[in-house]
Amino acid sequence: MIEELFGELETGDPGADERRRLANEVVAELVRHTVAEERYLYPTVRKVLPEGDRVADHEIHDHNEAERDMKSIEGLDPTTPDFEFTLTKLMGEMRQHILEEEVELFPRLRAAADPAELRELARKTQQVKRLAPTRPHPSAPSRPPASTLLEPALGLVDRIRDALSRRAT
Repeated sequence: MIEELFGELETGDPGADERRRLANEVVAELVRHTVAEERYLYPTVRKVLPEGDRVADHEIHDHNEAERDMKSIEGLDPTTPDFEFTLTKLMGEMRQHILEEEVELFPRLRAAADPAELRELARKTQQVKRLAPTRPHPSAPSRPPASTLLEPALGLVDRIRDALSRRAT
């Protein structure tokens, strides 16, 4: 889904309103992806992989950088070069992050973790995405237990803001 949205932003020539809408969709998907990974994937990585703390900390660092870019995009006019630069930077960072996960992290995790645990991890990840925030909150905690307590409230507030934004347009 994220790559599809990236493709639409890169190949299409939508107007400013459509670019804003697509960028908002990208941000919402990336935020949900980030929340799910930080809530469930990285604690599992810490538990089952040698050097799991180092790996998880690296991934969380990538997320923090991306969240800052996402927050910047929210405040930029989609007709400006700064918007294009920040969006292109974000897409490059996230593509690299996803590639590292698919090529390096996930194979290591599949080799080290119990298959039943991985299935449960996938189930929980999909479940949390439905309630996760849809906007970046770079100053919010990214590790449990604080993140576990705060994310549902942020998700609710974000969904209300999203609904109000849709009604205003």
